[in-house]
This record gives sequence, structure tokens and C-alpha cells, in this order.
Amino acid sequence: MGPVALAMLFGNLGTTEILLIVLVLVLLFGARRIPELARGLGRGVQEFKSGMRTSPPADDSAAQKNAAKDEGQDRPGTKP
Repeated sequence: MGPVALAMLFGNLGTTEILLIVLVLVLLFGARRIPELARGLGRGVQEFKSGMRTSPPADDSAAQKNAAKDEGQDRPGTKP
């Protein structure tokens, strides 16, 4: 993320606000737990990104045909 993206993400947060947020996080989770949470979040984002890169685009044409066929059968008074 570039500086502009970070500025848009955090808006108009100053040093005092950021320190207050960090203090609340330390009080809620404890100093030892915060690195574990950040590590887990980073791993999750990394796995998501690698999954998005390696997965082939889904071919939904067969699923859409089946759904359209099933949809017509669910309504009373319609002929398949």
C-alpha cells in the first residue's frame, strides 16, 4: 500500500488517535497476544492471495444450465 492508500484507509488519524487505538488493543488482548493475532492475520491474507492466484476460473455454465432447468420444475403449473 502506498502512502495515499494508507491516508485514505485511516482518514485523518493523528499520532494521538493511533496511540490510543494501540493502547486499547493491548488492554483487550494483552501484549503477548497481539503479535500472534497479527501473524495469523498475515498468514490468512497470504493464503487467500495464493489461492486467488492458483485457482482456475470457475466454469459455471453447467451449473447455470442445471439451475435454470431446476427452476422451471419448481414452479407449479409449468411444463418441463
